[in-house]
This record gives sequence, structure tokens and C-alpha cells, in this order.
Amino acid sequence: MPDSFEGLASDRPVSTSASTSVVMPESLYALKFPSDPQLSPDGSRVAFVLTRIEDEHADTPGSDEGSAPRYRSRIQLSEGGPARDLTSGESRDSSPRWSPDGTSLAFLSNRSSGTGSAGKPQVYLLPLNGGEARQLTRFRNGVSNLAFSPDGRYLSFLSQGDTEDKRDERGEARAITSLRYRFNGVGMLPPRPAALYLHDLSSGETRLWHAPEYDISDYAWRPQAGGVLFVSSLSQLDAACWRQEVFELPLEGEPRQLTRWAAPIGQLAPHPDGVRFAGIGRPASRLNTEDNHVFLFGASGEGQRLDAAWDFPAGSIVAGDLHVGSFPDRPTWADEQTLSLLYTVGGSAGLFDLQLGGTVSPRLHDPERVTAAFSLNAHGLACISESVTQPTEVYLNGVCVTDHAAQLPFVPVPATRVAFDTELGEGEGWVLLPTGTQTVPALLNIHGGPHTAYGHGFMHEFQLYAAAGYSVCYSNPRGSVGYGQAWSEDIHGRWGSIDMQDLLTFFDACLTQFPRLDATRTGIMGGSYGGFMTNWITSQTDRFQVAVTDRSICNLLSFGGTSDIGMRFWDDELGGNFHRRADTARLWEMSPLQFVEQVRTPTLIIHSLEDLRCPVEQGEQWFTALQLHGVPSRFVRFPGEDHELSRSGRPDRRVRRLQEYLDWVGAYLK
Repeated sequence: MPDSFEGLASDRPVSTSASTSVVMPESLYALKFPSDPQLSPDGSRVAFVLTRIEDEHADTPGSDEGSAPRYRSRIQLSEGGPARDLTSGESRDSSPRWSPDGTSLAFLSNRSSGTGSAGKPQVYLLPLNGGEARQLTRFRNGVSNLAFSPDGRYLSFLSQGDTEDKRDERGEARAITSLRYRFNGVGMLPPRPAALYLHDLSSGETRLWHAPEYDISDYAWRPQAGGVLFVSSLSQLDAACWRQEVFELPLEGEPRQLTRWAAPIGQLAPHPDGVRFAGIGRPASRLNTEDNHVFLFGASGEGQRLDAAWDFPAGSIVAGDLHVGSFPDRPTWADEQTLSLLYTVGGSAGLFDLQLGGTVSPRLHDPERVTAAFSLNAHGLACISESVTQPTEVYLNGVCVTDHAAQLPFVPVPATRVAFDTELGEGEGWVLLPTGTQTVPALLNIHGGPHTAYGHGFMHEFQLYAAAGYSVCYSNPRGSVGYGQAWSEDIHGRWGSIDMQDLLTFFDACLTQFPRLDATRTGIMGGSYGGFMTNWITSQTDRFQVAVTDRSICNLLSFGGTSDIGMRFWDDELGGNFHRRADTARLWEMSPLQFVEQVRTPTLIIHSLEDLRCPVEQGEQWFTALQLHGVPSRFVRFPGEDHELSRSGRPDRRVRRLQEYLDWVGAYLK
């Protein structure tokens, strides 16, 4: 298996006849979005999902309904050469899963036309030696989390079954009695969580395996196929406050609690010995500012951190806006002593081997690339990798089997690293400069989280701004991940202080290092936590000529009672919460809304109506306050979208969002 991306197919220069065209927001429609790479048991093939954007009305000549760009996806297969379509049609196919003998592929598709199940993802089984895919389920609520048992006898999955909740459609009132009743991307939660089902491939029988009291957030088969491990909570309060446990469920019998963890845990990886298992999370004694790490659990359920000497977070956490679909990063046992998994290191992410003794070594890591997903076994490796100038591509055993870079309608510009000084040492960020020699406006872009990272991921949005004539400055201030635990947790209890200092220090370094950046034409923008920081900074300084705040926070008090994570989030991040009188003065002191009278920067506010993470009331408060104080402002609200609009929202709405950015910034900086 490869230990580097050097010389691989995706490193060749982009070659496209449209490479000299102006990049417009509509260039999004030309992009392809690979996801969910799944390696075959013999390591010679990879199946993955390819999502593209197509006009729903393209096949309806004379339609007066206008353009309707929508996502469609199919399963593609590569045997080491260029990938080809394995499924086709106008549906959304996803979740390819190999049978253990490699002769068939299970997947989910919404192509079903069955009574009551039309448009819902159902399980299909496709024989790879010829023949059509056969539909195995017809649940009214569809299916998710598909997996084969290790012996190939069963397919397991989660489903709400056939019980339909039509209270909203009928206009009925809802009586809420539990703390956790809605979630971003889902909306109102159903009365009962999804149950675990088994489909016996030999008999064709599908049976309810386990109906949990609280949501199953993750599950994984034991290697001997005698059952699964799953993650759930002991109460609604525990579920709302991210307190989780691991349970074992045999093929016959009741589940048994294995851990006393009371903290986030997931990405379970049962050890080949059938007793131990690994998981990614943090202990109950630590807050949300703690980086995720690997813990090994024994028969007693006690967890011990395996990567205690490794100060980087588990998982691929670097931002990229081509991540439509599933990006699997579950740790995999390469052998009985070695666990392979992704880690974020600075602005990169790669695949590393973690030994039971605690040693971590790179298996596939390029410090200027991001490995966003992988699938591994003893015979090979499949992954999705990207860089600032290379879109997401699929690799099979070191060979690039897709060619999405050649299909780009523009030539991406590279990024230049910019260092800045902090009390904790050197920080880093990057600048995208438009081609040419002329002086250009400078945009400071702030990531969300705050415990995420910018870096070497592909950002269509940033390339769009650069093509429009703006320099894009983006960095990882304290609170970002990939730079050690001390860096991640240094903003605990003090949002809007040292993080603002880091961002402005970085921006000043960019202005100094690049004379082409015009310090008299600057803008600031960001989403989620980045939106909070945009609001905060414009309430503290008027140095920026324009601002865009996206899915933002302005009032920490009201956020605590309206966000789907508000019941716990401020406790972890700031050490206080809205429902305690002793904390309210401090939360208000940290709220941009308190200082809105000082804002002078013309501000565009972008928000989604179904955003339950940073609810739309936050955008409403900021807009209303700006208007009352005479600040030029525009409020754009997107129906049918949630917190993920910029990353996976409906394509035409993503394009409209980008156009709003360009129009607003251009009015003040061009």
C-alpha cells in the first residue's frame, strides 16, 4: 500500500478547455462529489458514491417551471482503472457495502415506487456477476446505517419502520416533555428512535432486532458475527448532554451495558479478539474543548487512552466544501496490534497507524493534503484525498481512479502559508491571491466550530472569491484543532478575546507579507462560530469596510435555550449557561448584541430557516438591532435549509448564497 501521494495521478496539472473562464457561483454545478469509498474484501476494487448536480426538468421539454438543479447520486466501481457507473437512473443511491465474499454489493436507494415507501432510501442487493439489483426492504420511513454481518448471513440497518408521524401535516399540536426534541438536519424528532433490524439473506426474512429507548448513534459488528456493539444513552437528559455508553447486543437476547463512560463516544472498532474494542471520544472529566482521542476498552468496560503520547485529534476535521455524502473514518484494525485511523495535523489530515503500545506513525500522510475518508483491510486501501488546488478524488491502492480535477471549469490558485505569533507559539494561516499583479481587496474568512480547522482542503467558495478579484485570508486561531490540546482549549471561557487577537494579528501579517493586499479595502466574514466572531469583531472595531455573517450567534443567552445543543454547549465552552442567574451577566458580556451600538460596518446576514444549531432568531436579532442603529444591512433567509447550507444545501440555494456574498462585498470593495 502507498505511503505517499507523490507522483499519483491527481498531482498532474489541471487540463480543461474552460480553464480560462471566469469563475461564477454557477461553477458549483460542474463539480462532482465523491464519497463513501468502500474497499472490496480482496483489496482489488473500490465502490463509492458519486454525486453530481442535474436539472430535474432537463428531460421535460417546454417545462415552464424553470431550472431545478438537484443532487443525484450513483454507485461507481473501479478495479484499478477509471471508475465506471455501477448503478444509474435519476435516484439517489448511497451506502455501498460489500458482501464478505465480494460477490455482491448492498446499497441504499430512493428509487422505490412501493406503496408508502416511494422516495425513501431502501436496501437493494446487486449481484456483481450479472443481474439487476433486488429490493429487500419497503419501510415507510426508509433505512439508514447499512452493514453486512462478518459471515455474510445478515444485513443490519436502522429504521423508524412503518409508523408515520403526521402530526405536523395534520396541523396538530405537539406536547413536548423531554429536553431533546429536535435536532439540526432532522427537525422534530420522532416519538421513538430508529430501531435496529436484521435481514436474513438466506431466508429473506426481515425482523426487528432491538428497539432502543434512546437513539443509537453508532454500531459495529463483532468480528465473530455473534452480535454488535452499539452506542446509546441511559436517559433523555444524558442524550441531550452528550453522555453516552457502549452496549453489546447478541443475535438472540437482550442488550447489556458495557461501559460507565457518561461522555461522547463513537466510531467503535471491535478488536479481532472479540472482547476488546476501540472508540473515539473524550472522558467525562473533560469538556468540549478536549480533542477527540482513541480509547481501548476491555471486558470490564474500562477505557484507557491509547494515543496518550500523541497530541493531535482523531478524525479528519479540516474544512472542505465538496463533502456531500458520507465520509467514513472509522478506525480499522490492520492487525491485532495496529489500529489505523485518520488524524488532523495542522491544516492536514492523514492516515496513521496506532500501536497497542501507544506509538503513532504515518501510513499515508502528506502535510499539504487532506485525506477525508478511507476504507482499509489486509489487502489494500481506498481513500478520498484533496488539496487546496485538487478537488476530492478517489484512490485505490495509490492509484487515482477518478479525474474530477480535469473537469473543473477553472484553474484553482494555490495558497501561501502565513505565520503569526501568539503566547502559545507560532500560529498559521493561508492566503489565496488572484492571478495578476494589481492591488486587490482582502477578505478575512473565519471558520466555524470553534474546534475545527482550515487548511489544505479544497474550497470552491474561496476559489470563487479569488477568481472575482479578492485575496482570501484564512487561519487557525487558538481554539482550532490540529495544533495540540493546549491550543484547542486556550479559548475556554473567553470567546472574543485571544481568538480575536489571533485573527487580527494574522490579518495584519497578511497585509505586511503581501503588498498587493489593499488595507483600505477589507472585508470580514464567517459562519457559525465564524459568524459569532464576525459580529464580535465588527462590534469592537470599524477597520473592515464590509462584513458577511452567516448562520451566526449574537446573543449567548437566547442561544442557550433555542439551539439543539444549547443545553450543554456553553457549559463546555465558557463554563456557564443561560439557566443559571450567576452566569447570565457573564454570557451577556460576551454577546456581540450588547455592543451592537458600536457597529458601523455594512453587514450582510445569511441564515437558514431550519437551522437548529444556530437558530434563525440569532440572525433576526442582529438584523433588527443593526437596522435600528442605521447600519446598512441586508438579511437573506433560506427556506428548507439548515446549518449545512454552505456545504450540502440544495444546489441552487448554495449558488444564490454565493451570489449574495459577491454582490454585497462588491458593492463596498470594488
